[in-house]
Amino acid sequence: MSDDDVPCPGAGRMPDTVTVVGIGADGWDGLGRDAREALHRAGTVIGGPRQLALLPPGCTAERVPWPSPLRPAVPRLLAEHAGRRVAVLASGDPMFHGIGRTLAAAVGAERLRVLPHASSVSYACARLGWAVEDTEVVSLVGRPAAALAAALHARRRLLVLSAGAGTPGEVAALLCDRGYGPSRMTVLEQLGGGARERRFEGTAAGWPHPPGDPLNVVAVECRPEPDGHRLSAVPGLPDEAYEHDGQLTKRRVRAATLAALAPAPGELLWDIGGGSGSIAVEWMRAGRGCRAVSVERDPVRAARIRRNAERLGVPALRVVTGAAPEALDGLADGRPADGRGPGLGPPDAVFVGGGLTAPGLLEACWAALPGGGRLVANTVTLESEALLAEWYRRHGGELVRIAVSSAVPVGGFTGWRQAMPVTQWAVTKPGERTPGERAPEEQRPEEQRAPAE
Repeated sequence: MSDDDVPCPGAGRMPDTVTVVGIGADGWDGLGRDAREALHRAGTVIGGPRQLALLPPGCTAERVPWPSPLRPAVPRLLAEHAGRRVAVLASGDPMFHGIGRTLAAAVGAERLRVLPHASSVSYACARLGWAVEDTEVVSLVGRPAAALAAALHARRRLLVLSAGAGTPGEVAALLCDRGYGPSRMTVLEQLGGGARERRFEGTAAGWPHPPGDPLNVVAVECRPEPDGHRLSAVPGLPDEAYEHDGQLTKRRVRAATLAALAPAPGELLWDIGGGSGSIAVEWMRAGRGCRAVSVERDPVRAARIRRNAERLGVPALRVVTGAAPEALDGLADGRPADGRGPGLGPPDAVFVGGGLTAPGLLEACWAALPGGGRLVANTVTLESEALLAEWYRRHGGELVRIAVSSAVPVGGFTGWRQAMPVTQWAVTKPGERTPGERAPEEQRPEEQRAPAE
């Protein structure tokens, strides 16, 4: 179950109904009749300081600003006002990267009445003449700018939800660093605010504008450098895309391994023996919301995995430094062995790329997988191959050998040079997940903080 499928911790009596009102930069003047009536009738209005300041004096409700961090305080704050009519103010559409998701988890969707305003994305596309359905949205609220890197492809149109006045400059710097300096950038401030709206344009290379209004959206038309390295949207990135010391699942074997792991949106991978982190990185790039934990015993390699993840646009990859199977203890139930934050729940898939002969490793991975989960293991040694053959005999699946040869010069001619063959075992654990069971979703960063902008 996800965090949104269970009550928030500490929830007591909740208000019978919580009305969530989306409000734009145009403030009270931009609200419809139902929204105005809900705010006039409310006994308590909760929101960020900027939203609360948009209310006119005629709204006599008690105005309560969100504390920070936001999510742990939601149940307590709602319970304190359970006997009153409660309204919550939110920017734009509360269900789009907003507070609505957290409130639905706290009080239940049946108690939530949402009155959305036009989102900043709708406004931006309207100003730019872009089709909303053809525009990718990337939120940098509570996220590093590196999260934008995975969305960079030639001719792609992106809308970046800013964390503040400094975000446009950070976006420009990242675009230049990733070989997209010619990209056209448009910063739209105070969207929907009438005369307060402002627009700035330029290219990422030499972005000329200083930080402006914190309420802004950055539009990017992606244009790579003429000699830039093109990164595919599917698994099998060039080996040169990774920093590594030789511990790297090579490109073609990596593509075959990801195909066997079969990532799907929102699923969780355990990558055991991460090396350079290439399997975990490309798992996370493969689908919306894909998550991964990479377990690596060597601290130098673990640091390298983090750098690769940031460089390739998946900075949320969690790296656990430790030797498996001991480092797996608690990963599925919120008590990771290295203390780097709560576990993310049971994995949907496990990849073992190293340490296969460690006593109890395969047993621990198999036990952690729920019914329907996938396990894929690669090896190049006879000892590990014998182990995989035994597990194949006991549990079935597919046991294959992957051999890749490359053309190389042989004097004045060309011949084949074969890389070490890789033995791969792939299996799906029998059974199905309990109805409704799924690995818990990682809390969205924008919901951890008060919406004070």
